[in-house]
Amino acid sequence: MSAILDPGRGPIRADNYLPCRPDEVGWGWLPTAASTPVMTIGSGESVTLDTLSHEGILADQGRDPRTFLGTHGVRDVLEDAVELAASEVPNGDEDGPHVVTGPIAVTGARPGDVLRVDVRALDRRVPYGFISNRHGFGALPGEYPLDDRHPWTPDLLPGGGVSHFCWVEDSGDGARGRFSVGAGRTASFQLAPFLGLMGVAGQDDAPVHSVPPGPHGGNIDIKHLVAGSTLYLPIRADGALFYAGDPHFAQGNGEVALTALEASLRATLTLTVIPADESTGLFGALTTPLAETTEHWIPTGMAASLDEAMRRAVREAIRFLSERFELPPQSALAYLSAAGDFEVSQVVDGVVGVHCLIPKRDWSSWH
Repeated sequence: MSAILDPGRGPIRADNYLPCRPDEVGWGWLPTAASTPVMTIGSGESVTLDTLSHEGILADQGRDPRTFLGTHGVRDVLEDAVELAASEVPNGDEDGPHVVTGPIAVTGARPGDVLRVDVRALDRRVPYGFISNRHGFGALPGEYPLDDRHPWTPDLLPGGGVSHFCWVEDSGDGARGRFSVGAGRTASFQLAPFLGLMGVAGQDDAPVHSVPPGPHGGNIDIKHLVAGSTLYLPIRADGALFYAGDPHFAQGNGEVALTALEASLRATLTLTVIPADESTGLFGALTTPLAETTEHWIPTGMAASLDEAMRRAVREAIRFLSERFELPPQSALAYLSAAGDFEVSQVVDGVVGVHCLIPKRDWSSWH
């Protein structure tokens, strides 16, 4: 297997660097307005930060990554994974699983402004990861995981969960993930790394669990946020207090097993404050995360049910088109019915996510 990116080693693509040590992360909880930043940067500056996958260090995996990964033939284990697992940072049944790097304060950020997060680069820190399905979770919690030990799902966790070990292969058509399905066969898929969790602090000091996403962003799990994309987050606290985590090498829309291919990434991001008066002209009254790629604008909707998440995504897409392009709402709805692609971001985080792909090409000559 290829070399791993331990803290401080390998490519660090920005002047600011934030590792993923126990005193630089939260485990299962998000920063709040009362949190102390672990780093402060200026608006428009870039930061390289390490993110750490929770898979391999959780309690049901022994909270001992060297031993757990060793059963899969892995000898190169990230130093920060070993350090966090051995630390006194708590992570119990009531905590979320995610390791959250940050928060980072951005100079001049104020409530009402928007934080622009440009994803510049995502470097794989390890050549392996896991896809896990645990009881009571996923899209089919009463049906999967299967309790019986089957030869094609040998990686059982305590309580009957299944955790498929995946490895990375680089080939002519790009990097692919691969895992065993029994009888000497393997399934494979294209990698498209992204951070499942990016957000800003809420407007008060109430504890915020790491699993459900919301207006603050957090665990939004939008697979289109690959390198070259942008996420816009309405700022709710002074300094914005940005954080990131839940790194993935790949994910299908829905994330139906519970996790996607969870694996650690080193992210290089540019954080820019867009003042309230300027952001209104660009996005209107933005109150929930908005993503952007080279080809699409991506409004989001989140709710406890899939139906309501869909309705919220439609309303947000209408609002974006109406306020950005002064389109009558009924015309925006007609356009979305003909050309907007609504996708299920995920159905496994308590709060369900739906996002809409609005093709930029349709509006390139709009005036």
